[in-house]
Order: sequence, then structure tokens, then C-alpha cells
Amino acid sequence: MDQHQKNRRQTIAMLSAMLASGMTSVAIPGFAENKVSSTLRIGYQKYGPLTILKGTGALEKRLAPLGVEVKWTEFPAGPQLLEGLNVGSIDFGTTGEAPPIFAQAAGADLVYVANEPAAPSGEAIVVPKNSTLKSVAELKGKKIVLNKGSNVHYLLVKVLEKAGIAYHDVQTIFLPPADARAAFERGSVDAWAIWDPFLAAAEKQLGARVLIDGKGAVSNHQFYLAARPYAQKRPDVLQALLDELGRTDEWVLQNAKQTTTVFSAQTGLPADVVELSNSRFSFHVQAISEQVIREQQGIADTFADLKLIPKKIQIKDAVFDLKLSIK
Repeated sequence: MDQHQKNRRQTIAMLSAMLASGMTSVAIPGFAENKVSSTLRIGYQKYGPLTILKGTGALEKRLAPLGVEVKWTEFPAGPQLLEGLNVGSIDFGTTGEAPPIFAQAAGADLVYVANEPAAPSGEAIVVPKNSTLKSVAELKGKKIVLNKGSNVHYLLVKVLEKAGIAYHDVQTIFLPPADARAAFERGSVDAWAIWDPFLAAAEKQLGARVLIDGKGAVSNHQFYLAARPYAQKRPDVLQALLDELGRTDEWVLQNAKQTTTVFSAQTGLPADVVELSNSRFSFHVQAISEQVIREQQGIADTFADLKLIPKKIQIKDAVFDLKLSIK
């Protein structure tokens, strides 16, 4: 048994024990009569295990014995996905680090369920291939396009900080990925803060040059989040979902070529873009740790200090006591 398998089995044993001591004491009456129990509405983006899980159909098979159907909705970015969760159009979804912080600060009743490991090279600030910009320090006074409240928002804050540039000394233009790419292609902006697979597409299709990525500046965790009411009512469904995500992660690590085929079919992205994007993603769903909570709190405090969110928040208030095993 190699070290990865050993660590994974230890994680499984730990989370199984946590499950036994946690949610088994929660009474959940009347599911058959409750509409929320019959459909799991998932929000996903063009990256990660959820997209692959959708393509395989494994979750639908897993939930069929529970009488639960699955409805999938694609979102362009995390903030839009969490708005969908907040207004009740989805029950579960995945985003980067910043979106749940903005959503929690705005009063969204969400909970952190699990996360994937750090993937700092999966987000970056890119410039056009013919740009004269060579360093972050040269971004002062320049126009940078990004999706407000996404993971790259924190990336921009941190790399500017390390370069000794105040956040307000750059011109931020907030656009979703498709519109941001159009602005980048037109030359309307000097740089674009973006994540995979949009990052990989910009590199492969536009010749965009990475000015700086997240290594040494941010962790870039991907989080799985749920609406608190759904998590409280259907921990059994979330248990099954996280189990299938764990299986998906294992499958991806063993089947790179098939993963590319499935992901390309689901997203419409060419194989070379998918391969580059997936090479920078970390596949290993795990429970929210104290270290990850501390990192999220640091991000939240930074946004509050910059007045990017209206008030200080406590991340631990949104970490649901739902312990899920990974098989």
C-alpha cells in the first residue's frame, strides 16, 4: 500500500468515526412528505469532480434507492452559484475560497460541507502575449478584470500586497468570465485575474502569459457548500454525495485519459485545455479542518478590513457539524 492509499484509508476511518458520533443522533421525521427530500439540486461550474460526476451518472444511480432525483445547473462563477443557493434554487454546489465569504457576509444561510486540497497554480493573473508587463509591481494604475467575489479576488489582494501595492492603486473591473475574456481579447484591460479552466483556455487559445499564479500567495481551496436547511434535513443524501465525490476523485487519479473525455463532453472544452486545467487541480475530497477554517477566517478578515464585505464574519458559524465518510 502506497502512502497516498494509507492516508486516504486513515481519512476514511477518521471521518467514519466522526459520523458515528455526530449526525446519527439527529432525528429527521417526515421526509417522504417533504418535497425537499425528493430532489437534490446541484450547482456546478466548469471544473472539478462535480462536473465529472455529472458526466458519469453515478450519483443518480446512488440516490435512486433513496427516492431522490438529481437536478444539475451550471453557473459561470461561484458568486452566482451561491446566489442561487441563497434564493433557494439549488441545495448544494462548489466554489472557491472567496464566494462563501461574500455570501455569508450578505446573510446567506449556507454551510461548508467539505473541500478539495489546495491548488494554488489553478488561478493566476494573466496578460496578453504581447504585453510589456513583466511583474506585479507594474500593475499599479492598470486595469484588471475579474469576477467580483471569486477566488481570484483574494489572489489579486494578496499578490498586490506582496508587491507593496495598495489594492485601491489598481483599477478593478468586475465582469463574469465570458465577458472578462472578451474585454481581455479586445485589449480593453491590461490584465485578467482568472481560474481554471478559463485560465487554461486563455493560455492555449489566446496565448495569454501568466504574470503570477497563486503559488506562495494563496491556497485556492475548492469548497463544497450546502443550504443549511437542506443539510439539516438530508444528511443521508449529502453522505451519499460526498461518498460518490470521493469515488470520483479516485477514478480521476487512475484514469486521466477517460477523465479528459468526460470533462470535454460536459464542458465543450478541447482536450488540451482540459488536460492543462486538470493537471493543476487537487482531487481528494476531505472534511473541513481547523487549519482550513483558520485560512478562511484570514481571508474574511482581509476582505472586511478592505471594506469589500459589509461586516466581519465568523467562518466557524457556517461550518456545519456534518461528518461524512469517504469510501
